[in-house]
Amino acid sequence: MAVYRPTDYDFPLARGRRALEFRPDGTFVDHPIGRGDAPATAAGRWRTTDGRRFVASFADSERPDREVEILHCDDTVLRIRA
Repeated sequence: MAVYRPTDYDFPLARGRRALEFRPDGTFVDHPIGRGDAPATAAGRWRTTDGRRFVASFADSERPDREVEILHCDDTVLRIRA
């Protein structure tokens, strides 16, 4: 399980942190931790499969599609199972 919070959440200091963006227009941006803890980005598109699961397809054809199950989502937290 992975837990994501809004960008204005008061996180403790960390060397790097993953982030996800789901945009209303169907675009998706994954922000994995890159080399040397530097942030990276991978853009693509997302779609739901049944309202609780979504598939992210990346524009970079070298990255496989990512299927994720939403366990909980509200204004303060997103919990997913990847």
